[in-house]
Amino acid sequence: MFRQVMVTGMGCICALGTSLDQSMKNMFANLRAPKPPGQFSTDHPVQYPVFSLPNSLGPDARKSSSRESESRKSEPVNHWVSKKNQYLTLTARMGIAAAAQALEDAGIHPKDLRHKRVGVCMGTTVGCALNNDPFYIQYKQGNRPGMDPIKRFLASNPADSIAREFNLDGPTQTIVNACASGTDAIGVGASWLAADLCDLVIAGGTDELCKVTYNGFISLMITDNTPCKPFDANRKGLNLGEGAGVVVLEPIHRKSPLKDRNNCRVAGYGSACDAYHLTAPKPDGQGLKTAINQALFNSGFTPEDIGFINAHGTGTQENDKVEMQVFEQLLPRIPFFSTKGYTGHTLGAAGAIEAIFTLYSLTHQVIPKSMGFSTQDPKAAISPIENNQAVSCRAAMSQSVAFGGNNAVLVFSLP
Repeated sequence: MFRQVMVTGMGCICALGTSLDQSMKNMFANLRAPKPPGQFSTDHPVQYPVFSLPNSLGPDARKSSSRESESRKSEPVNHWVSKKNQYLTLTARMGIAAAAQALEDAGIHPKDLRHKRVGVCMGTTVGCALNNDPFYIQYKQGNRPGMDPIKRFLASNPADSIAREFNLDGPTQTIVNACASGTDAIGVGASWLAADLCDLVIAGGTDELCKVTYNGFISLMITDNTPCKPFDANRKGLNLGEGAGVVVLEPIHRKSPLKDRNNCRVAGYGSACDAYHLTAPKPDGQGLKTAINQALFNSGFTPEDIGFINAHGTGTQENDKVEMQVFEQLLPRIPFFSTKGYTGHTLGAAGAIEAIFTLYSLTHQVIPKSMGFSTQDPKAAISPIENNQAVSCRAAMSQSVAFGGNNAVLVFSLP
């Protein structure tokens, strides 16, 4: 049923750039710029690098009063966000901006959405719920802080924010399924179309850097103090990032008049939870195997039809080990790579951003090197690609392996 759903527009904001074209240009130039966080400080003696939005946005883009936001209407994110919503969290504003880019990419003006059943399905993790330290500190000290930060957070639900921005009244859902959230959001959105619940769906994920998640991953001892090295023998952990990725999904009968490159199908989707551990994947990869097999079954493709895999590839020991084991067993000899070496781990946005990278690579028939990889793991029989390379294929796979044992997989195909 998913093969009747087409991706007609894409929008992306991440550390690589404030548009999809800019991001892909920098990716294929093998550029990346991890650095210590500039929007918050901690007492850690080591400054763990993160992948922030490009410098053109600057740390001021995160300031949240409506007066401050109004004075920076020219910023790349706020450029896409109406004045009424520029007081929202950066998480919500990035989601709106990526959605606006995707609609423009699809050749759809917001007024064209009137009288249509338009659904919004967005993934996130903490959604910046924990980024209001001054409020909580004042409250714990017995003071009575102003409620603006709480009101801002309550107004910044990613799916609701997009629906409000574009005056949509179809189904809205924000999925909080750890690092699989963005992948699941696209899969769920495609299922709405396949079930004829909507005429069009805006789906994806968005997440900003947050002091609490930064400290949390450090406390789990799965953060690298150098640029991350997915699948490498010397990998030490992940780097966090931020961004948003959004796609426009439509029934297959409509094609964008602007860019044929967008016309890929959502061929299959699979989701499974192994419930093995709060943070670690099951050693045998059973949950991921189930999700892959579901996605392949729904797509009608065989493993031999898959031209490449955009892996989750965090740079942590266990995640990368399990993924390589599963690839060797289910998808042998298929090229794979991780793009987190370019963007960092964008949490709830990761699956959506990586799905968009997969779509771009499929339509352009070229895949990027797995940034950060240089030495094959002696315990693994396979390794990711080391250089940008051309491919010739009809289908590709993007997948997420998340905390809580959650696994989600998307298969995309050319028409």
